[in-house]
Amino acid sequence: MDVERQPIDQHDQHGRVKAPRLNKYFEATVRADASDLHLKAGAPPHLRLSGKLRPTTSAALSSEDIETLVAEVLTAKQAAYLEEHGAIDVAHDLPGSDRFRVNIFRQRGDLSLAARRVTRNIPNFEQLNLPPILAQVAMHHQGLVLLAGITGSGKSTTIAAMLEYINNHRACHIVTVEDPIEYMYTDKKCLINQREIGIDVADFPSALKYLMREDPDVILIGEMRDQETFQAALQAAETGHLVFGTVHASTSGQTISRILDLFDVTSRDMARQTLAHNLQAIVCQKLLTSINPQVGVVPANEIMLSNPTVRNFIEEGRDSQLGEVIAASVNEGMKDFNMSLMELIEAEMIDPRLAYSVSPNPDELKMRMKGIDTKRSGLLGR
Repeated sequence: MDVERQPIDQHDQHGRVKAPRLNKYFEATVRADASDLHLKAGAPPHLRLSGKLRPTTSAALSSEDIETLVAEVLTAKQAAYLEEHGAIDVAHDLPGSDRFRVNIFRQRGDLSLAARRVTRNIPNFEQLNLPPILAQVAMHHQGLVLLAGITGSGKSTTIAAMLEYINNHRACHIVTVEDPIEYMYTDKKCLINQREIGIDVADFPSALKYLMREDPDVILIGEMRDQETFQAALQAAETGHLVFGTVHASTSGQTISRILDLFDVTSRDMARQTLAHNLQAIVCQKLLTSINPQVGVVPANEIMLSNPTVRNFIEEGRDSQLGEVIAASVNEGMKDFNMSLMELIEAEMIDPRLAYSVSPNPDELKMRMKGIDTKRSGLLGR
């Protein structure tokens, strides 16, 4: 990226307001297909490419440069807030292109800027190498769908693909509550409203308070981080809405346990019963480096779909046995991690050594690869 320095003049020869000079940096970020832009006094602009932060070839910016760039995009109210608090979050739309979530903050007396690119390009299931069963999950009209995985496992991208599938196939109203917004949607069959914490609404409790008054059909409530958030999601699911959310967990059984840990002992049983009757699916995901140079990374998924057995196991507190139910329900569209890893190996997407290193049961995976069926009989009769 090489952004040419220009004299600061916010009006053209006809007196019209020029586009902020900061747009040149955002445009260069889009051209480079970078996820983030960083500006710091005394350093050249940096871009995050494929997860790694890299300096650009542009000259180092001075403190005065950044002060001027920031002044062009802040309102008087925002500038006053920055002066008082030392940091501010703002959203900036690049005309005809992407949106940026911008954090401006002071460090060692100078302004710095970190901007996350929010793209309008939402890949579909096939492009992401996701199981086609997710299309069926996305078309439910009621219930709770949870995406589980560690930070950076692609949960938000998978949810975006599911919401975009709904957008292409169902006429309804989608409302998202996100921190931050990671993908921007263009209305197709759906009317889509996206609320960003810190920019469109002060916090999650405030957003959840008014959610039901916004007449949604489909709801995305970012991360299930506390009891209040999860209760709001369950209430929405119970009252006829399809609700998506994310949880930091590795397996379906662990996801149930993590959620119930949010509740005190006296209300945990009620939460368990409500979850059992409203859960539609849990999709756990890991992102793995692919040996196919055209792919980059591929998801390995555990997929648990709600059925009478799953509901009974959740109600009875047999969370640790849900993995066995999944393995025994392949014909219903479910999939455990070892099955997903085996498919990726057979498709020459990942190295077998990587699959064994991330498998929850490497010995079983090796036996499956040898064609040995290790499912225990009689599980569901217990």
